[in-house]
Amino acid sequence: MSVVATVAGVEVSPDHFIGGERVASAERFADVSPIDESRLADIARGGQEEADAAVEAAREAFPAWAALGPEGRAGHLSRVADLIEERQETLAEVETLDNGSLLEASRMRLMKRAALNFRFFARLALDLERRAWESNGTAYHVRRDPSGVAVLITPWNAPLLLETWKCGPALAAGCTAVLKPAEWSPLTASLLAEIARDAGLPRGVLNVVQGFGEEVGAALVAHPGVARISFTGSVETAQQIARAAAGNLTPVSFELGGKSPFMVFADADLDRAVETATYQYDNAGQVCLAGTRLLVEEAIAEEFSERFLAGVAERRLGDPRDPDTDIGPLIAREHLARVEGFVERAERDGARLVIGGRVSPELGGLYYEPTLFTDVRQELEIVQKEVFGPVLTLQTFADEDEAVRLANDTEYGLAATVFTEDEERAERLGEALVAGTTWINCFYARDLGAPFGGAKRSGIGREGGEWSFDFYADVKTVARKVA
Repeated sequence: MSVVATVAGVEVSPDHFIGGERVASAERFADVSPIDESRLADIARGGQEEADAAVEAAREAFPAWAALGPEGRAGHLSRVADLIEERQETLAEVETLDNGSLLEASRMRLMKRAALNFRFFARLALDLERRAWESNGTAYHVRRDPSGVAVLITPWNAPLLLETWKCGPALAAGCTAVLKPAEWSPLTASLLAEIARDAGLPRGVLNVVQGFGEEVGAALVAHPGVARISFTGSVETAQQIARAAAGNLTPVSFELGGKSPFMVFADADLDRAVETATYQYDNAGQVCLAGTRLLVEEAIAEEFSERFLAGVAERRLGDPRDPDTDIGPLIAREHLARVEGFVERAERDGARLVIGGRVSPELGGLYYEPTLFTDVRQELEIVQKEVFGPVLTLQTFADEDEAVRLANDTEYGLAATVFTEDEERAERLGEALVAGTTWINCFYARDLGAPFGGAKRSGIGREGGEWSFDFYADVKTVARKVA
């Protein structure tokens, strides 16, 4: 008899989904809600046995799934998108309980994007241009043949959105998949498996295994039957995955940490810049793209700071199910300790704490106040390392050259945000900033057709648009003599 947990009134299986069936494990681990630290479910804890079974199921399903071609796969994936849309309310409620994200944001943005990830890539696979040409009497064309089994490892800060961001293009390209969700937020991945089943995906095309990275995750990335590995998470975990994948020469795609600059020049639209800067505390700062290093031109620094602090004071910390809440809790006690450690060390290093720096005395639990440090030196840990919490720093610059130097002076290069009304400066900065994505007078503008990834230690490779298909496929040249 299968075990079922009831979360937000929704029945969720805590077991793996392998080869179209629910599979239990001998051991389980507790899934805890960050909202009130209540126990939501006891999740199956996978290991080598479950990893082997999931990869084998995906390998068995691969030939028939690849043979369907883009047209045959598109119908299946469009039905997945339809079911995500039909169930977006319950998906949002479960995910909010599981990871503490704002319920309203999940309803209005994250679940809609999760459905779009499947629909967009299914359609794009149909529309990819055939690359063909002739040269010296030989006709060439380039094929994208599905590569095989893709292992997809996702983080806990936007679970379903990022799971579908990987599953959508992998399945559209003709791969079969083994999805390993983060152990801190596994529930919507389980619901996605049921959606895939209800949409009619053949057995083994999408498998979900749960557990810890050092156990089932390690077994998956070292498996010789895996053709591709896509991971979003920390640099340290990526290094471990890269070492394991190297034994089989398995290609990897990594989207890793960020310490992104948020640059405001004196000619900027200050209202828009301040409002966007306060938004960097979204999801309790647990966003890899967040502009956590505020870099403000000296001439407007005082005014910006006053307006920024006033804006932050208006942002409400609280229960993410409340529509009036702007900032919810951190994900877990372990992560809270990490954030607290960064703050304590920054104070010891001489940085000036302006606001925050503590758990809310009213709310307690995992509710950490929006935090800002000034008087920071460039070499300090708080400037150089990713905190992944509601902690920002503020520095000033005298001119554009200094702004670029400060912006590029970290080991990361995931994103950058710039506010300026000078179009020529915007062009220069777009070229000078080392970042996978640079936003000018906007933030978090994401089109699924655009490449996404990081420079330096923020990642390897690009996904999105055709770049996703280049990763999840074996790119093949066919040459035929014509004269």
